[in-house]
Amino acid sequence: MSAFTLEWQISTQDAGKLIRDFLKEQAISKTALVDIKFAGGGIFINDRPVTVRYSLSKDEVLKVVFPPEEPSHELKPEKLPLHIVYEDSYVLVVNKPPYQLSIPSRESSSGSLANALLSYYQSTGLGATVHLVNRLDKDTSGLLLVAKHRHIHHLLSEQQKAGCLNRTYEAIVHGVLADECGTIDASIGRKDDSIIERQVREDGQKAVTHFNVLERFGKYTRVELQLETGRTHQIRVHLSHIGHPIVGDDLYGGERTEIDRQALHCRKLCFRHPMNQQEKVFTAELPDDMKELLEKATI
Repeated sequence: MSAFTLEWQISTQDAGKLIRDFLKEQAISKTALVDIKFAGGGIFINDRPVTVRYSLSKDEVLKVVFPPEEPSHELKPEKLPLHIVYEDSYVLVVNKPPYQLSIPSRESSSGSLANALLSYYQSTGLGATVHLVNRLDKDTSGLLLVAKHRHIHHLLSEQQKAGCLNRTYEAIVHGVLADECGTIDASIGRKDDSIIERQVREDGQKAVTHFNVLERFGKYTRVELQLETGRTHQIRVHLSHIGHPIVGDDLYGGERTEIDRQALHCRKLCFRHPMNQQEKVFTAELPDDMKELLEKATI
């Protein structure tokens, strides 16, 4: 299995800095440095091992080799279909189909996207465990961002906290929304008598969803949504709260007569690449069952 490695050629601006300080500027945490020192990694200048107290000189090549990652024994690799939209040495963007868990659950230890990713990693010689930057409910389809190493996951998680990782969803909801656009600002917490279901409640966590109407039909509305926060079931709870549950979402008031899952899809994903800071934008068209639902709605 190949080790995850980062390299820099030292510039005039960085000459004279201690490696410890330079790596801090690269957002490599103290915890990561401890792992590098004691768990099988290494720090090298021109391929010669050094410590973090080494003072950098111009044009030297600093290489950091991270220790290998061990997947959880509970996560088993499975050769399953995997729709990869984008891949490089640091990230993957995957289009998850409906009816697939993002990660295994207590009830189901197999068949998840994580099981498929671990199998893919092993087939390509990538020594890493699975790091999902965002997750989707089992019955929600669409784009997921995956980091190939825990350090990349750390960088993308910080980006997510700063609001620089944006996801755009599409949903088909019951009823006709009167407003063209709007914001649902309503805190969400776990329902008292359920370990799964969430509800709007004053003592919950802050949750903000922005919506924009795309199309109106006789009994449905096609809606575009963006998350400002990322609470469990946020879009589903918020749309139900305003009286327009997602079609097929029977947990939150939707009906399954015309589609056998919530009609919710992550259509667009935008983020800054963690290594070169270039903006990346990816889209995934609606899956067939949502297209068919829209076709029926226009008849």
